[in-house]
Amino acid sequence: MRVVTAAEIDELLSFPDLVNALRDAFATGFVTPPRQHLEIGHGAHAATALMMPCWTPDAPGPGAFLGTKLVNVFPSNGARGMPAVLGTYVLMSGETGAPLAAIDGTRLTHWRTAAASALAASYLARPDARRLTMVGAGALAPFLIRAHMSQRPIAEITIWNHRRESAEALVASLAEEGFAARIEPDLETAIRAADIVSCATLTQEPLVRGAWLRPGTHLDLVGAFNRQMREADDEAVRRAALFMDTEMALSEGGDLTLALENGAIERGDIAADLADLARGRHQGRCDDEAITLFKSIGTAIEDLAAAMLVWRKIEG
Repeated sequence: MRVVTAAEIDELLSFPDLVNALRDAFATGFVTPPRQHLEIGHGAHAATALMMPCWTPDAPGPGAFLGTKLVNVFPSNGARGMPAVLGTYVLMSGETGAPLAAIDGTRLTHWRTAAASALAASYLARPDARRLTMVGAGALAPFLIRAHMSQRPIAEITIWNHRRESAEALVASLAEEGFAARIEPDLETAIRAADIVSCATLTQEPLVRGAWLRPGTHLDLVGAFNRQMREADDEAVRRAALFMDTEMALSEGGDLTLALENGAIERGDIAADLADLARGRHQGRCDDEAITLFKSIGTAIEDLAAAMLVWRKIEG
């Protein structure tokens, strides 16, 4: 069994390729049982363990794949200087069940999560979107920036983060890659100026206010993975055409779940998920003035598609 490190994943993958791999996976319809979601501990230091299986629809059979991601979310890791999300992906043959590779699950999650947001943006962001505001400066932020840049002509990158030192570190790392980014200390100003707003935070109180969103803005909500968290308020959700990665976004993650529970929206207000978009059942953005919102909570479809692409790159 091959062990694939984070550095190898970075060498093997590119966002145009990965976005297309996810598009194909959602269009094909991978088999995705409900993920196991286990809460560990209570209170401020509570953690979450996830087990996420998936297989291609031709399994068992030649050329088929199956895999499982084992991922732990420890929000308090930031204080230790460690990533909040850590995990391993086990890729297996869908013909024999033999293990093929143990892949760095943390890095695979970064890549596939960002690629899912970029896939959604390929349908939902205006084609001329050039101003990106990144809310949050954690480990996922640079991947989201690169992913969105692979799909839209982003020329201006603005960073907002509640800790300025993290924003400064992100700006410096982007500069090393040749990307010019700047810090905006006022969140309202950053959001009002954006064509795309991408959020990857662990906030429990909404950061994005609907009143700040200009017509034509695309809002990408990646954080807030449980019901105690929200990145956007009710007005933002009410004003937007609503899209999600999978149906699980209606029961996990606070943005849509809590808006449904308090009556701000109804189930019929959800326009489509990624499978609908990839299969052409919904066209995505309908006009240049619409505000679009994509809620991502992650799915094993994305993990398997990314792991398969890594394996195929290794195999040549």
